[in-house]
Amino acid sequence: MRSRVVLSFLLFTLACVGFYAFTNVNNRPTTAQSPKIDYSLASIIESEDQNFKVETVVDDLRIPWGIDFLPNGNMLITERGGTFHLRSANGQLQEISGVPTVKARGQGGLLDVAVHPKFKDNKWIYLSYSKPNPDGGNTATTAIARGKLTGTQLEEVEEIFVAEPYLSTNHHYGSRIEFDANGYLFFSVGDRGKRDQNPQSLANDCGKIHRIHYDGRIPDDNPFVGQKGAKTSIYSYGHRNPQGLSIAPKSGEIWAHEHGPRGGDEVNRIQAGKNFGWPVISYGINYSGTKFTKITKKEGMEQPELYWVPSIAPCGMDFIEGGQFPGWEGDLFVGSLKFDYINRCKIKNGKIVGEEKLVEDIGRVRDIQMGLDGFIYVALEDPGKVVRLVPE
Repeated sequence: MRSRVVLSFLLFTLACVGFYAFTNVNNRPTTAQSPKIDYSLASIIESEDQNFKVETVVDDLRIPWGIDFLPNGNMLITERGGTFHLRSANGQLQEISGVPTVKARGQGGLLDVAVHPKFKDNKWIYLSYSKPNPDGGNTATTAIARGKLTGTQLEEVEEIFVAEPYLSTNHHYGSRIEFDANGYLFFSVGDRGKRDQNPQSLANDCGKIHRIHYDGRIPDDNPFVGQKGAKTSIYSYGHRNPQGLSIAPKSGEIWAHEHGPRGGDEVNRIQAGKNFGWPVISYGINYSGTKFTKITKKEGMEQPELYWVPSIAPCGMDFIEGGQFPGWEGDLFVGSLKFDYINRCKIKNGKIVGEEKLVEDIGRVRDIQMGLDGFIYVALEDPGKVVRLVPE
């Protein structure tokens, strides 16, 4: 009996250590833990198919999380602590007021930003964030809000989606935003650390990719509209913590990536109504080294386009288009938080056929976005900055 108690204690301790290590890896302080390479000092960097250089665009940030661009080329930058920046073309950085209240704890805070495709006409800016429970207590959830940007002020701010339920956990919020060409807004919500309750249930919003109209209305043809007990905004389910969304330029398909546990990070081609398996199937294991599932495949559950073992802790992604980088055209770029590099996923005929690591040890990559100038913009923490890749 005593040996069983000791064994149970040891397993519990290992699990706690593993979880702490994961939390620390994904949320370590922005003060540099080890020297990073300042690639902006290099004149030309060579990759397999494209030479380029790195330029620093914004410096002295803490934890930038999301970036997007206004039609005039000005950049919007969110910081997880709750600050929202406008960076003008002349390099001036100004704070935008009117941001919703966020719960900046753990992985939560002010998260993604997206500019409405018709911003010139309507001035709408969209934000995702961890919303504290208005009823008090220590719970929060993922929310999507929009507001009209006038100068450096967000006005007419309104919530268009609030995920249910509110939970006391401080991780796995998601949460990326992406517009498609058909008038739909896609966004991700993580499982909030409740893997056995949330991602496989259609009765809650967690562990899902959602699709709504730009004003928050539910599309009539969403896959679970009319199904009793199902949340009608759900587009796909069985996800863990998706922190990357992007639209494939040729096909218009929505792609996503998500964090696995210890191993099993995934890149997925999202399809309406599909189940992506978490946690029934996975290529990962518990942080303690134990297994939570014995299978990696099951009928009715989708296989990833790509998975990583060990985990790279993916965050941010975008397809390369526009012709400025002919050697990378059509490829998918994914950021790595854990290993501080950009992962180039080589795309051929709509499939990932290879990979290449770029700018290793540049810093923890939070977001990657194609700019209106055709250059590739990368948000980094540790050190906190935004850089851009320019072809040579």
